[in-house]
Order: sequence, then structure tokens, then C-alpha cells
Amino acid sequence: MKRLDVIVSERELDAVLKAIDAAGSPGYTVMKHVTGKGPHGSVSEAMDFSGLGANAHVLVFCEPKIVEGLRVTLKPLLEYYGGVAYLSDAESL
Repeated sequence: MKRLDVIVSERELDAVLKAIDAAGSPGYTVMKHVTGKGPHGSVSEAMDFSGLGANAHVLVFCEPKIVEGLRVTLKPLLEYYGGVAYLSDAESL
């Protein structure tokens, strides 16, 4: 089992979810209004009210055979709009 964590602006969330569906993922979890700090600065709740937008965290668990499709559909979106995605192994309890 694989785990994919995607952090993107909420403005691009619909496009990201469509790409995940198109790749054949069985599902996902979305957490909105994600805050934090990265190499490009901080993201806070206040940014949502300022019009700059907040971030969303999309969590996907899938079989390894789905990963290449996710890479193909998500990479162009991340390169164009920004955001990050990390892939790791996952083990069900």
C-alpha cells in the first residue's frame, strides 16, 4: 500500500481531485485550511480572508499500480500551480 500526501492551494483543489480520480485512485481525504511554513514562507488562516487563499492537504492511500497514473496526472498541476506531493509506504493496522 502507498500513501500520497499532497499540499496545494485550495484554489486548485478541484483540479487536483479530478486528476486523482482520473488516475484511478479508489478515494481520498481532504483537510482544508492547512497552515504551516515551508521554503516559500508561512501559510496562515488569515491568508484565506485576505484573498491569498489557504492550503489543503489531500491524503490518498492506494495500491502501487495506481502511483504512476497519479504521478502523470498530478505532476503537471504541481509544476504549474505549485504545491508539493510526497509518496511513502503505508501499512494497515
